[in-house]
Amino acid sequence: MLKLIIPTLALSLPLTALACEPAQKAECPGANLQGHNLAGMQLDGINLSKANLRYADLRHADLRGANLEGADLSHALLTRANLEKANLRGAKLNEANMVAISGWALFAQGAQFKQARLDGADLSFARLSNARFEQATLYAANLEMAWMTKTRFTGSNLRDSDLQEAKLNNANLENADLRGAKLRFATFQNTWMEGCTGCPHDWMTPKHPIE
Repeated sequence: MLKLIIPTLALSLPLTALACEPAQKAECPGANLQGHNLAGMQLDGINLSKANLRYADLRHADLRGANLEGADLSHALLTRANLEKANLRGAKLNEANMVAISGWALFAQGAQFKQARLDGADLSFARLSNARFEQATLYAANLEMAWMTKTRFTGSNLRDSDLQEAKLNNANLENADLRGAKLRFATFQNTWMEGCTGCPHDWMTPKHPIE
């Protein structure tokens, strides 16, 4: 009688981590897609939570409503990707290229965008509380009505961005650049602005925020 021998490692890994076929509404949590070419693919509703997407090419991909919670998208290419209503909570997008993405009403609480490029990105109505945008570029980005409580923009470029009606309470804008930004009806209660150019300093808290 032939014995079926399955490697121990294979038994310990989820099926999607071994063989994931990215598609609409596919279940691929924990998948390893590092460096994969997914450009232009229809991936709306896909579950890629905790997936490894480092250096992946997702330019022009449709990721509307996708679950990317806890995923690692560091250095990924996301230019003009559609991330409307996507879940990016706790995701890593450090040094990712997100120029001109459509991210209306996306959820990215606690996500990391260190040195990411988001020039011209549409993040209107996005939920970005506790996110980290250290040294990120958001030139001419649309952040209208975005919720950014306790969000860190230290050293970030927000020149000519649209921050109308945005909530930046308890945020950290140290050394950020907001020259030319639209600030109509934006709120900055208890926000730290030391060294910020173009910030409404009359809002600044007298005490440095506890990181």
